Amino acid sequence: MPPRLQLLPTQWQRPLSKPISAVTSLSLLFPQLQLQQQSRNAHILASLSDNTGAYNKRIRRGRGPASGKGKTSGRGHKGQKQHGKVPAGFNGGQTPEIIVHGDRGFNNVFSLDLAPANLDRIQEWIDQGRIDPTRPITIRELAQSRCIHQTKEGVKLLARGGESVLKQPIHIVVSRASATAIAAVEAAGGSVTTRFYTKSAIARIMRREMHPFVSMAWTNESGSKGLNKAEGAEDLTESTVMKEMGFQYRLPDPTKRRDIEYYRDPAHRGYLSHLLKPMEGPSLFFRSPVERKTAAGIKKEKILPENRLW
Repeated sequence: MPPRLQLLPTQWQRPLSKPISAVTSLSLLFPQLQLQQQSRNAHILASLSDNTGAYNKRIRRGRGPASGKGKTSGRGHKGQKQHGKVPAGFNGGQTPEIIVHGDRGFNNVFSLDLAPANLDRIQEWIDQGRIDPTRPITIRELAQSRCIHQTKEGVKLLARGGESVLKQPIHIVVSRASATAIAAVEAAGGSVTTRFYTKSAIARIMRREMHPFVSMAWTNESGSKGLNKAEGAEDLTESTVMKEMGFQYRLPDPTKRRDIEYYRDPAHRGYLSHLLKPMEGPSLFFRSPVERKTAAGIKKEKILPENRLW
C-alpha cells in the first residue's frame, strides 16, 4: 500500500472559494511530492507470468462448465464412446476388418529409412558429368546432383546393373552397402566406406556445417595419427581439417550396440573397423571361435604314470 501524504499546515491551505484540486496545489507547493507520486507503481507480484510456451495448462475434466470440459468432459452425448471404452479396430459389432481382409505386413520399429543409390544410376550421373569420380562421393554429392531425391536417415549403396556397370574406380562414403555393391566397386578399383549418420548430422552436412566423413583420428601401423584410410589423408588430423575448412561440428558416433557392431565389421567396410585388435571379432559380446581358441592357449597333453593299468 503506498505511503500516505502528510497533512499540510493551516497557513498553506487555500480557501474553498478558489476551486483548485488538492493534487495540483500540492504539486505546485512541493515539487518533491510530485516526483514521489509519479514513481509509484503497482505491485509486481500481480503481473508475474511465465515465458510464452513454458507452461501448458492441464485440462481439468468434469470440474464445471467454466473449465470448458465440464458435464460430459468432452465426450459428447450418449453412445458407446460416452458410456464406456471402445477397443481399437472395433467396427460396430460386425466382423472386424482384420479378419475379413487379413493382417498384411508389419511395422519394424528398428528398421532404418534409407535412400537407395544404385551403381547404374551413379555411373549414369558420372557419364553426364553431374558427379566427379575423382573426388569422394558422399551423401552431399548424391543429394546435390539429384542422384537421390531424399536423404532420409542415410543412403544405402545397391548393385543394380551388375559388377561390370562401373567404368572407372570410385570412392564412395554411404551409410550402408550391400555385399554385391562392395564387391562391384572394389572390382573396379574403388573403395567403399560405411559411416554412421543421424538426421541432424545429414542436415548439417547439407548446410556445410559438418564434414561428410572426417570424424576421428586413427593410428596407422607406423604409429603416426591420421584420418580414415578411405580418405587417404594420413598427414592430417581432425582439428586441422575442421579449422582449415571452417566446419563448426564434428560427426556423431553410434551409441547403440547394433550400430557399433555394424560399423566395426570389416565385411561392411565400417569406418570403425580399424579399432579391432588382431583375431578380434566385431561383436561387443560374443567372441569369435578363433579368438576363443587363441585366448585358451595351447592345451597340454596329460602324461599318465607307467604303472597305470588302463
